Amino acid sequence: MNNEIIPFREPRALVGLAAKLPAVFLPDKKAAERFFGFFTANHQNKHTRRAYYKAACRFADWCEGKGLKLADVKPLHVAAYIEGLAAPPFPSVPGLSKPTVKQHLAALRMLFDWLVVGHIIETNPAHAVRGPKYSQKKGKTPVLDRDEARALIAGIDTGSLTGLRDRALIGVMIYTFARVGAVLQMNVGDYFSQGRRGWVRLDEKGGKGHEAPCISKLETYLDEYIAAAGIGDDQDGPLFRTTGRSTGTAHRMTQPDAYRMIQRRAKQAGIKTRVGNHSMRATGITDYLKSDGSLSEARKMANHADTRTTQLYDRRGDAAALDEYQKVGI
Repeated sequence: MNNEIIPFREPRALVGLAAKLPAVFLPDKKAAERFFGFFTANHQNKHTRRAYYKAACRFADWCEGKGLKLADVKPLHVAAYIEGLAAPPFPSVPGLSKPTVKQHLAALRMLFDWLVVGHIIETNPAHAVRGPKYSQKKGKTPVLDRDEARALIAGIDTGSLTGLRDRALIGVMIYTFARVGAVLQMNVGDYFSQGRRGWVRLDEKGGKGHEAPCISKLETYLDEYIAAAGIGDDQDGPLFRTTGRSTGTAHRMTQPDAYRMIQRRAKQAGIKTRVGNHSMRATGITDYLKSDGSLSEARKMANHADTRTTQLYDRRGDAAALDEYQKVGI
């Protein structure tokens, strides 16, 4: 696409998210402005923005392959595209999972709605299209049982700053049910005292502010880490930062950093369960529910909008199911 048609560059928030600009959605300057506005003004969460932008670009590539322009797209085209995502025409190409297909369809519905409101197109061709049926009663995130979680934490060598940091990071996720993204965005000042108790302040998914008290064990983890790192006075600096750099600049840990750390610590502890960042949060919630914790309280503690989401972490039925299967006496 040349600059005579689109006389402005891709917004900084979208740089690097796709290999090329989706020409199907950019027939003129007005359409281009509306398209980019959907991602930059309508979506503040960078992860949602990235996922929806990639979905839009993938659909645009499909339309280009079919010779379709934006005004040509009809419900039958969207339906054919969605069906192809789940069951590609070539056996060697794996289809996308049902949740991913539903996410792609949601992205297209919202994008076309945005274009309709902006008077770029007349109707939403994705509105009547139905995605695959999908129901999930139990989460798929791997969780650790209590003994494994204790072994994971106990196996961390706290004789180094890195060890103290890793123990504190894992502890926050397990004991406060916090998402890794919210924990890594914490500054030093987001760990504070109130009523003789340590608290953490979290900026959770969807811009929801959340505060959680720390149990004594977690207070110890955080206090020892902050003291060893010497960052107590750097209230506006990142709480969990990379170590071993000689630049003198505080670098906030990223989610890939945390993932690699958890993989390394799990391997050191001899844990065979394939855990990741979200497993720490899921482990805390699951253990709380197994300890006869209240589902409604777990929803509040995890900052979920609905108890149905919290129920995905309820694995209490797993043990009962195993007991029943073991009754097979062959």
